[in-house]
Amino acid sequence: MIVPRHVLGRGYVAPSDKVNIGVVGVGGRGRKNVIELLKEDDVQITALADPCEYWDLAAFYYRSMAGRGPVKSMIEDARPDDPEASEYEDFEEMLAEERDLDAILCATPDHTHAYVSIKSLQAGKHVYCEKPLTHNIWEARRVAELARETGLATQMGNQRHSAANLRSAVEHLRAGVIGDIQEIHAWVPATRWNKHLLTGTPKESSIKPVGLNWNLWLGPRADRPFHESYAPVTWRDYWDFGLGALGDFGCHDMDTAVWGLELPLPSKIQVRPAGHNSDTLTPYGEVGYYEFPNSDNKPPIRLNWYSGGLRPRRPDLLPSDQDLSSRGELYVGTEGIMVIGGPQYIRIYPESLRPASVPSVLAPTSGHHRDWIDAIKGGAPASSNFEYGAHLTEITLLGVLSLRMGGQMIDWDAKNMQARGLPEANRFIEEPVREGWEM
Repeated sequence: MIVPRHVLGRGYVAPSDKVNIGVVGVGGRGRKNVIELLKEDDVQITALADPCEYWDLAAFYYRSMAGRGPVKSMIEDARPDDPEASEYEDFEEMLAEERDLDAILCATPDHTHAYVSIKSLQAGKHVYCEKPLTHNIWEARRVAELARETGLATQMGNQRHSAANLRSAVEHLRAGVIGDIQEIHAWVPATRWNKHLLTGTPKESSIKPVGLNWNLWLGPRADRPFHESYAPVTWRDYWDFGLGALGDFGCHDMDTAVWGLELPLPSKIQVRPAGHNSDTLTPYGEVGYYEFPNSDNKPPIRLNWYSGGLRPRRPDLLPSDQDLSSRGELYVGTEGIMVIGGPQYIRIYPESLRPASVPSVLAPTSGHHRDWIDAIKGGAPASSNFEYGAHLTEITLLGVLSLRMGGQMIDWDAKNMQARGLPEANRFIEEPVREGWEM
């Protein structure tokens, strides 16, 4: 006998209708993603993989305990009737053992995003991966290619992409509310975590967190002793693992411009370090530009990027009682300006340009994670799928490439994936990996 769902009770989802997800990387971002997945009745987290059992994140903005142990306990408290989630140090062992997995959510540090995504797609799993999608440009191209070949449901974790306010900003840009866009400014206050470090890679070692498999955490990177300045969280300060403020926030704070104006890959890029910079450490701040060429009868556009507390000059059209927020975007058009203060507000000056409404040109969203789940179940592709996500990531990484080249201008040959006249840039475009971690 088939029993209708409404007889079984509100919110009931048949086990056959549930999406089984394995989460790879259950530190700070992984824990946040698990919280979002637990809101979905038709999702169950059946496996966790992380090289560390306990991450103490009390001193960081996550203000929590994470790692396999605490996150598994959190899942059990929230979903006592779900099957117990299996634990693994090595996510490849999880892929081999957990035959019922439908999908993988990757929330590891940046340097292993591509490896996890590629191996998961090759295993036939749908994939959600945190931003930036990859650590270098070659990886972004490879992940996008594999996503196209497999046809699996993908989503990059730039969650602001699904925020109502920023989607509205995209529609304002598409509607031409302030005329033709002449220049763009995007800025974030983010700076380096390890402000005291000036000498690069530590020579000494520190006591490892409980249950950390450091070799697995390093992944494709060269072996070295563990040091507390690497992990947790502060790995973002090292070029081997993170990508500085631009790598961290570019896929968030340039998303509106790239999406709203349908920007192609830039032709010229120059981003200079602000403050101390080295071959191994990211700078305290950044300032630079991207030049986007003419496309589809649209004029060329320059996008200016700032971090570490740097901001653009105050625009003349901004009212005297207003100021630029610590994080935001500024669009200068032929008719006026649009200011975005993070996900909180959109302001248009002169105010006479603000329309009562703008045409709704974007497909509706049910939420960043929900859209991915719906895509897994045969719905429309998620809006930040890997084809778009890889494009946005490559734009971000071109600025990072200029930074890593000491602030040199990059004349980008997109077709051949080369910086013209800079063969030494190839080592950052496709980074070397340890034996056994080839992609």
